[in-house]
Amino acid sequence: MPRPRKRPAGAAGPEKKGQSGKRTKSENLGEASAKVENSSLQKTSAFKKCGRNLSNYWLMKSEPESRLEKGVDVKFSIEDLKAQPKQTACWDGVRNYQARNFLRAMKLEEEAFFYHSNGKEPGIVGLMKIVKEAYPDHTQFEKNNPHYDPSSQEDNLKWSMVDVQFVRMMKRFISLAELKTYHQSHKATGGLLKDMALFTHQRLSIQPLTQEEFDFILSLEENEPS
Repeated sequence: MPRPRKRPAGAAGPEKKGQSGKRTKSENLGEASAKVENSSLQKTSAFKKCGRNLSNYWLMKSEPESRLEKGVDVKFSIEDLKAQPKQTACWDGVRNYQARNFLRAMKLEEEAFFYHSNGKEPGIVGLMKIVKEAYPDHTQFEKNNPHYDPSSQEDNLKWSMVDVQFVRMMKRFISLAELKTYHQSHKATGGLLKDMALFTHQRLSIQPLTQEEFDFILSLEENEPS
């Protein structure tokens, strides 16, 4: 069954540019891939060491505005998710090893914030849940897809994706600017958002949240923007 062609923001924003935005023809794929993956696994361990264990809550970034990449529009907003059959879509195109590892750690029914990035005003727009755990990302094998990866082989799959389903819109938009204000304040006071990955690992398109961070952000829905 054809799946919507969408691109999580981290695959085209800073994350992709830093990791795989421009692939060289040779790229020393075996050695380079091993080095990058080992580095990413070490970073994933670093999350755990700072108390940011792989959690039941996530923040997932996607671009809400049209942008062509290799002739393909990589836009995918929460409205696009809502418009899909059963309001469900695959979360493909992630080309960062640490973000991929987080995808592989996700479990059924876990909740995630849908985050609009690279738009006029980035921020959290809604909630979704994981409805299919990690499986091979088909776009890695599609030569005309902007996320094609010639180094990925059927017997050595590099990239994974999950299926997500729309849950609801946020009661109000929670902007990056508002979250940053809380983060900076909480760094000084030891508050709940002091270590939020959105600011400590901002390039990642897939980010873990602690339950305390998730609950705090949900509580902001009931308040006027700070």
